[in-house]
Amino acid sequence: MSLQMITVSNNTALIQPGFSLMNFDGQVFFFGQKGWPKRSCPTGVFHFDVKHNHLKLKPAVFSKDSCYLPPLRYPATCIFRGSLESEKHQYIIHGGKTPNNELSDKIYVMSVVGKNNKKVTFCCTEKDLVGDVPEARYGHSIDVVYSRGRSMGVLFGGRSYMPSAQRITEKWNSVADCLPHVFLVDFEFGCSTSYVLPELQDGLSFHVSIARNDTIYILGGHSLANNIRPANLYSIKVDLPLGSPAVNCTVLPGGISVSSAILTQTNSDEFVIVGGYQLENQKRMVCNIVSFVDNKIEIREMETPDWTPDIKHSKIWFGSNMGNGNVFLGIPGDNKQASSEAFYFYMLKCAEDDVNEDQKTLTNSQTSTEDPGDSTPFEDSEEFCFSAEANSFDGDDEFDTYNEDDEEDESETGYWITCCATCDVDINTWVPFYSTELNKPAMIYCSHGDGHWVHAQCMDLAERTLIRLSEGSNKYYCSEHVKTARALQTPKRVLPLKKPPLKSLHKKGSGKIFTPAKKSFLRRLFD
Repeated sequence: MSLQMITVSNNTALIQPGFSLMNFDGQVFFFGQKGWPKRSCPTGVFHFDVKHNHLKLKPAVFSKDSCYLPPLRYPATCIFRGSLESEKHQYIIHGGKTPNNELSDKIYVMSVVGKNNKKVTFCCTEKDLVGDVPEARYGHSIDVVYSRGRSMGVLFGGRSYMPSAQRITEKWNSVADCLPHVFLVDFEFGCSTSYVLPELQDGLSFHVSIARNDTIYILGGHSLANNIRPANLYSIKVDLPLGSPAVNCTVLPGGISVSSAILTQTNSDEFVIVGGYQLENQKRMVCNIVSFVDNKIEIREMETPDWTPDIKHSKIWFGSNMGNGNVFLGIPGDNKQASSEAFYFYMLKCAEDDVNEDQKTLTNSQTSTEDPGDSTPFEDSEEFCFSAEANSFDGDDEFDTYNEDDEEDESETGYWITCCATCDVDINTWVPFYSTELNKPAMIYCSHGDGHWVHAQCMDLAERTLIRLSEGSNKYYCSEHVKTARALQTPKRVLPLKKPPLKSLHKKGSGKIFTPAKKSFLRRLFD
């Protein structure tokens, strides 16, 4: 194993905890940026190009018939092939968080539809489900099993917002473990069926899952209800005859206690587990090898990488599987220095040789850190949000240019900021105030100086006034800057009173000028 530091010259603000990486024929693509995509790269998917330990993010291209793919963080992703022998593959994406902290319940299918030199054209389609549709969630897993010439998706675990009937003011945006149901999803017909297995008693999230032929292996994970990381190891076997599927679960010995770990495949029968957490505030520095011999799973510790002091002392870390036995890792930078980077990035190579792309075993894991707001402050993905210098992509590249200036700084435009000295909007206690609000507070833009966002509720705006301001084009000034704006306002220009012009009357043959009074006198004289 070798650890190398990766330099990123620009657009580092896009890489935040919760992102995902997709590997198409050796090319890696980044998905799940922080914040909504801008017009410079409306797709939000980037070519993750690492050369000579230097990373460049290059906007990806989508076909015209693609659906919109929002930037989802902490989703469940997996590789899907039509059959085990198929060389071409697609990526399945389910759930995740949007930049507005809304949870998605949709399934997207990502596939490559064209290649031109270095450019890859994607097509994204949305799958509609019927039957037992899984609720919106994040931190879960989705895998594909193959049995009797058929394939089926297997979805398990995750977290979701509490039902609206159980929400209270103090914990309005709190999340809970999803029920430990196993969902079988038919991607061809869009059917979903839920199964209750007696071996699965507690909900799990941010676990590791490995799909091997007709069996899914579930390792570790975090139970939010009990706040534990049980050393569990489950095997879920799916049989797909012509009739109804058969799903069976077996509890196996030899599990490990870990959450938010990253799984990468080094050869057809071997995997490596990297990173994660073993306690609320303690990273798991040990790596494990997962091997399969005669359809039996074995987990053992391996030689620990030579972690750098920065990695050892950081409170959180995150990353994703790049494929081919490589793992991309990130840790927070030293925010005590003004010139410090927001994050430092590393690439861990777990295999010397490239892994064969035509592998019969597919991997999946929740490769980003657990959502800190739901468990521990040390894993808070929103705690380390720093703005980076705005640099554009290299102009001589064949890819479309991207400018980070177009990205909004969420530390200023986020919904849960402290907008003023008297701001009392808190993500844990907030409840809708206006009829137009659903799961985030209404905000309005103050035009003072460079501008900033404030909560409409903190400004004591009536709902009618808020709607009128949102529909009009007038500038708004918050309560703190409205007096300043009035003082700097230029007084209205007062037009001078119009005076009738003094008309002159010239007498023919003379150079004398007659005023209106003389003109009237002369007329009376000659009449």
